[in-house]
Amino acid sequence: MQDDKTPSQTGQGEAEQDGTARTPGGVGRRQFVTGALTAAGAVAAAGALGQGTASAATPSARRAPRTGRAAAGRRVAIFGGGMGGLSTAHELAERGFQVTIYERKAWGGKCRSMPVPDTAGTGRRDLPAEHGFRFFPGFYQNLPDTMSRIPLPGGGNAAGNLTAGTEVAAFYNGTKLVLPARGTIEGTLSPDSLLTFLATGLNVLGTVPAWEVGYFLQKMIAFVTSGPLRRYKQWEDMSFAQFVHSDKMSKQYQELLVQMFTGTLVAAKPDKANAHTMGKMAEAWVYSTLGLGGYKAPDRLLNAPTNEALIDPWITYLKSLGVVFQPDATLTGLTVTDRKISGAQVTGANGTTTVEADHYVLAVPVERAVPLLNDDILAVDPSLRSLRELTTDWMNGIMIYLRQPINLAKGHVAYAGQPWALTSISQAQFWKNKFGTTYGKGDVNECLSIDLSAWDQPGILYNKAARDCTHEQIFKEVVAQLRKAIPWGPVVLNDANIHSYFIDPAITGNGTPQVANDEPLLINKPSSWNHRPEATTALPNLFLASDYVRADINLATMEGANEAGRKAANAILDASGVGGTPAKLFEMYLPKEFQGFYDDDDRRFKAGQANAFDLWDPAKP
Repeated sequence: MQDDKTPSQTGQGEAEQDGTARTPGGVGRRQFVTGALTAAGAVAAAGALGQGTASAATPSARRAPRTGRAAAGRRVAIFGGGMGGLSTAHELAERGFQVTIYERKAWGGKCRSMPVPDTAGTGRRDLPAEHGFRFFPGFYQNLPDTMSRIPLPGGGNAAGNLTAGTEVAAFYNGTKLVLPARGTIEGTLSPDSLLTFLATGLNVLGTVPAWEVGYFLQKMIAFVTSGPLRRYKQWEDMSFAQFVHSDKMSKQYQELLVQMFTGTLVAAKPDKANAHTMGKMAEAWVYSTLGLGGYKAPDRLLNAPTNEALIDPWITYLKSLGVVFQPDATLTGLTVTDRKISGAQVTGANGTTTVEADHYVLAVPVERAVPLLNDDILAVDPSLRSLRELTTDWMNGIMIYLRQPINLAKGHVAYAGQPWALTSISQAQFWKNKFGTTYGKGDVNECLSIDLSAWDQPGILYNKAARDCTHEQIFKEVVAQLRKAIPWGPVVLNDANIHSYFIDPAITGNGTPQVANDEPLLINKPSSWNHRPEATTALPNLFLASDYVRADINLATMEGANEAGRKAANAILDASGVGGTPAKLFEMYLPKEFQGFYDDDDRRFKAGQANAFDLWDPAKP
């Protein structure tokens, strides 16, 4: 979905004769306000809180190159062996291109898992660690399609390694709150029925005032009924915290609805993530919970460490297709001749060499791409300067290894109200191999994998930001915050049960002025969409395949990087003149029942009006 797409207008949304504005679905605005409060009150009384297209053709079904057209060449050099680079290579190799991938550090990039050195017992594997835990929401479609085309030894494919959690939980000062993993709509899908579903599923009433819950839900309904114009030209330009007016609400509203909401979905910070991105993730989560749009279970993860379940079999498959992997190869420069890339300088253990290809794919993260876009490249494509406006932040993992598992949740967990914005997954319960007999030396039976998202906030033990703490201080601080959030925390997570810990090695120099992060993540700040490029550039043989490329999911994720890789592959398919079946691009689901609301909202946006459901503190264009 692009910001220049305008749905057809329906002429719905006219005023009622009694002067009350009526929404396209026939729900009066006053009636809707009453409904929001009634739904919130009902929960309190109870004691509580794009449709995907068909998958891409299999390799055997791909059409042969069309005759009568001269191929411009099939040699492709991909720089970056993470999700974007591997996805590009996959699509091109299945179509007969000669692909070489160059990677400076590790295959899989930030998606990989890694062994903790020297922790394996005899006949066992090292303890597993990762940059951050893997999360495959049910609305991911492009990446699972790719996984379905990665064969596994002995049969099956990598998509079969996805397993579903049965709950998503949050712990808040000793209380456990559970978000629904599955639900149903009463009657037909409408803003009113969706409001009722959200109200009954948001188990925070009694802690958050009922009217604030109603306020939050009304903002959510305003988003899901917004058309593309408002999404890309209004909600894109404000933070999620601004969208839900977090600053004017109670501390409980901020911590349980705003921070827990963003942390549970994407481990994001509400004052930094834009409302467009967070709203889109929220509606996609709801639709997957309802089983709409062909979406799968909302909370999925892998049944083994990422390299075992995905990266290693993927590389094996790509090698079988002829893909060449060049490790220890850092792209240090690109040469432009006659407005095209004529060579790439790659530095490794044996010095610097020049790589020549027909097509060049830049699949490195944004902070590494920007220095490579030299004056010659920018002279041909000045729009690439806007990449300098994109922002990265720290969002890295710490693994705590336990002697025995603890019962937190059968899915992902957020620790609401804790300053370092922690989220976790207890992995042993989902892995196909018994943890204690497969990894380590037999005295570890659980890996509590934790994402630490707020490295710049003071903690509760040392009053220091995580980036200013030593490794040991980070570990002790994380444990203290978990214990504060979990019921009977010091008993559940006791010292005797903690075996060891491991912090993402991308974080170096902890506790010193030289602290650094070699693998930060792109943040979807307000207006970031306007600075993100497409996979093509003005240089006819230079393509982009990373999570900063515009993608329908509009979030820096594995899914977004996979979609970027598909876009880059399709662009090369066109540029080469080879022809054939392009890689399928899946779109996120939007219910056809809401098309009238989208059309009406585009009309309202053009007229300078607020969304018809944005009733309290309405935001106008």
